[in-house]
Amino acid sequence: MNGSVLVTYIGHACFALEWQGWRVVLDPYADGSVPGLESVRETADAVYCSHDHRDHGAVKNVKCRKGQAPAGFAVEELETEHDPCGGALRGKNTVRVFTFGALRCAHLGDLGRDLTEAECALLRDLDLLLLPVGGYYTIDAAQARDILDRLRPRVAVAMHYRTDRSGYAEIAHIDAALTRLGPAKRSGATLTLDRDTDPGLYVMQAKNEKERD
Repeated sequence: MNGSVLVTYIGHACFALEWQGWRVVLDPYADGSVPGLESVRETADAVYCSHDHRDHGAVKNVKCRKGQAPAGFAVEELETEHDPCGGALRGKNTVRVFTFGALRCAHLGDLGRDLTEAECALLRDLDLLLLPVGGYYTIDAAQARDILDRLRPRVAVAMHYRTDRSGYAEIAHIDAALTRLGPAKRSGATLTLDRDTDPGLYVMQAKNEKERD
């Protein structure tokens, strides 16, 4: 549908967003960099990485087509930090807002600190917010809850957490994160975002999560 974005959760902080045949992949991770996840092997028209760490910047794992972006597609960038110390610990992080016609979707990358009021002003009126919730390397669930309360996106999807089968040991398990985040809808690996999508917080099943032995 021309008025919808197909959201695919590949795993960790990696998503594909597709609109009118135009497909972007966000934050692909390098082979073996995230425990419990299969390698990223995707095709897209564009790849965007919030920073160049191995678990977010593996552009080579995405085969790029030479398509032309349809009218109505746009990208805005907001530079933030990967930690609460001005980037001294882990460097910079780029937040991106994608416009797909009438729909606005933001990916927070590895945001490592609270948002300022000025940043919140730029990130309001979102149809979709992809936000980390696991802590340690990023904001934790309590900080993510505060961002949700301040931005009030129509739909939010949690990312960068641990499950029983995948993720870093240092970051919070999604079940623990939800005790701070509140109730969430469970979804498969894909979600159709349009004006009729049920609003709220979603936890999606990662497409690349390995089957348990």
